[in-house]
Amino acid sequence: MAATAKTPIVLIHGLWMTPKSWNTWAEYFRARGHEVIVPGWPGIDDREVADIRSNPAALQGIGLNQIADHYERIIRALPEKPIIMGHSFGGLLTQMLADRGLGVAYVGVTPGQPAGITTLPPSTLRTGFPILANPFDKNGAKPISKAHFHFTFGNDLSREASDRLWQDFAVNSYNRVFFEGVAGAFNEKGGVSHVDYARADRAPLLILTGGIDHVVPPAIGRAIVKKYRSTGSRAIVDYREFPGRTHRTVSQDGWQEVAEFALTWATEHVEAGAPAA
Repeated sequence: MAATAKTPIVLIHGLWMTPKSWNTWAEYFRARGHEVIVPGWPGIDDREVADIRSNPAALQGIGLNQIADHYERIIRALPEKPIIMGHSFGGLLTQMLADRGLGVAYVGVTPGQPAGITTLPPSTLRTGFPILANPFDKNGAKPISKAHFHFTFGNDLSREASDRLWQDFAVNSYNRVFFEGVAGAFNEKGGVSHVDYARADRAPLLILTGGIDHVVPPAIGRAIVKKYRSTGSRAIVDYREFPGRTHRTVSQDGWQEVAEFALTWATEHVEAGAPAA
């Protein structure tokens, strides 16, 4: 199929979020003629935030492979390969799906790192501490407090403004996902989030970070890109850092600049037939 400006786009949300977190980018891309598919993680699906908070049992025990398999089934049912974009842990899942060859271009927006990348700045560890501090609750679904949401997602805002966003968007964690992500950092071959960094036929991948992101600081984004490039693979891996952007970059004021950059980069590479770098 010839590449067109209307390549479908699949958006994958991150931990503590639902598909609602993508409302900004989804409508922006639809206004430009793209079909946009925004599935929830298994257990979230199309449920409302309040419903998930009151009954998080369906989130318990779900790991990265189950979530990746869930998205693979959805993507394989599409009539053509899509552009895949993921935020945070959704960005890690995007890289796992890229390793399965499911898209025509990939964008990791402040993405988690795949197995074997040990860069874990203090602020990143702090974001996971409420979950990682209790290994006996590995299969649980812990809620995120308003204070922790402020540090994690709303660090550019007043506490009052951050609390309003918590009310609208925040849901419980998939604890297992966090344990798998951290464990994989020190177990490249056996980690659940393992990918083939040297894969030569991977479609182009873009990594985006925000300059004041506490969860995925630029050091992690740069480490991801360095790992892919260090293999000598000719597959395209690009990087862009946006100063002043937090982990909430998909909805933070001025999100349109980031969305437009991601869309332009992806569609240009699709239209160019993704030549090797």
